[in-house]
Amino acid sequence: MLDALMQAFAGILTFGTLLPLLLGVVVGIVIGVLPGLGGVVGFSLLLPFVFNLEPSAAIAMLIGLAAVVPTSDTFPSVLMGIPGSSGSQATIMDGYPLARKGQGARALGAAFTASLMGGLIGALVLTAAIPIARPLILMFGSPELLMLAILGLTMVGILSAGNALRGVLAGIVGLMIGTIGAAPSDPEYRFTFDILYLYDGVPLIVVALGLFAIPEIVDLLASGRAIAPEKGGANMGQLMRGIREGFAHWRLVLRCSGIGVIIGAIPGLGGSVVDWISYSQAKATIPNNHFGEGDIRGVIAPESSNNAKEGGALLPTLLFGIPGSGSMAVLLGGMTLLGIQPGPSMVTTDLPITLTAIWSLAIANILGVVICIALAGVIARLCFVPFPMLAPAILLVVVFGAYQATRSWGDWVALVLLGILGWLMKRYGWSRPAILVGFVLAPITEQYFFISMSRYGLEWMLRPGVVIVGVLILALLVSGFLLSRKEKKGVA
Repeated sequence: MLDALMQAFAGILTFGTLLPLLLGVVVGIVIGVLPGLGGVVGFSLLLPFVFNLEPSAAIAMLIGLAAVVPTSDTFPSVLMGIPGSSGSQATIMDGYPLARKGQGARALGAAFTASLMGGLIGALVLTAAIPIARPLILMFGSPELLMLAILGLTMVGILSAGNALRGVLAGIVGLMIGTIGAAPSDPEYRFTFDILYLYDGVPLIVVALGLFAIPEIVDLLASGRAIAPEKGGANMGQLMRGIREGFAHWRLVLRCSGIGVIIGAIPGLGGSVVDWISYSQAKATIPNNHFGEGDIRGVIAPESSNNAKEGGALLPTLLFGIPGSGSMAVLLGGMTLLGIQPGPSMVTTDLPITLTAIWSLAIANILGVVICIALAGVIARLCFVPFPMLAPAILLVVVFGAYQATRSWGDWVALVLLGILGWLMKRYGWSRPAILVGFVLAPITEQYFFISMSRYGLEWMLRPGVVIVGVLILALLVSGFLLSRKEKKGVA
């Protein structure tokens, strides 16, 4: 195995493989910086270029893109409060408040450091897990996946610690929006009102941009000021401070990276929920935190898990041909076009391809973070530009990103309506993350509940994996409750 790793490393350093890898990294950075695009769009743009490449070079290019999108999408999440992609939503919670305080460069430095460590941990775990991955992945059935979805729903209360009732109600609204369209288990449509656009449900990126981007744009335009006050923040000192903090919280990075790898390896959950799970467990387990107000640990937690999940998502994609996320589904299509058949052969006859993918993941994370850190200080200065000067370009990017969901006029109508809802929720202190978590998990929860009940009846609740995740949910809730009480007594 060691000899094969070294041979794959030597192969990836050749010009014919390194250049496509660098191209994938550059395209991935651009895709991540533009809100609303994400890895699926990036893969779709690169697929036409893989036909004339050697399989190893093509894989390197595609993996290079997948590795850096979760890194570069931090820019809009931190600096503008706009989710760069579905996996960077939780970063807004503390990254944007830091930018509002003039510490955008600090948040970016910590985020990129966490992303680097998370990405490398993901590649390392992927390497170590190849011989033992099959029994671990096959251990998860529909009951275990249902419990993991419920684990995600428990975040609603944690994310809304200031007002748990409002958080639960917002989560229910998110569940309702998530049920719009076709039922996952019955041949019927819900809440469509005979509107053709709603038959496939409301796209995730439209919901995310509507709830987070539009309210911030409206408020900043109304104030006429910059994102951050004119004081420090966009300098090398702040950037280096963030980098040091990223390394200082290595235990948090390690824990959240583990969560990212596990969630990424479970087909069906994907990257839309991993950042929220890591964020909520960090909030529930770290005493005396100020999450939601500009706590640097609230940036480190989701960013490390967001990058580590790519290593986990490659496990089912390469070994079983089961995509772990939407991006991995497009990667799977690209491998098929190249004549590469995912499955057991990826650890035998096609092992060099697998090892090339692992090295590409590691090297791309390093290259992506170096480029993003080099740009961070300059881009962070956008926080100090009067927002009315930035608004037209940002609005254009948001509208374009929303339109990419289905390329229908309905995307824009939904964006405006959800923007109004998001603005009202922000104005009156309701949790927007809670509604987003409910929306993301609605179809997953419904689908796995139906399958579990149909196949196992009530006996699914007695499965060992279900019991273990159930205990984890209780522990998370109890720890969050105890920490909340302790902090309230400390304030009193």
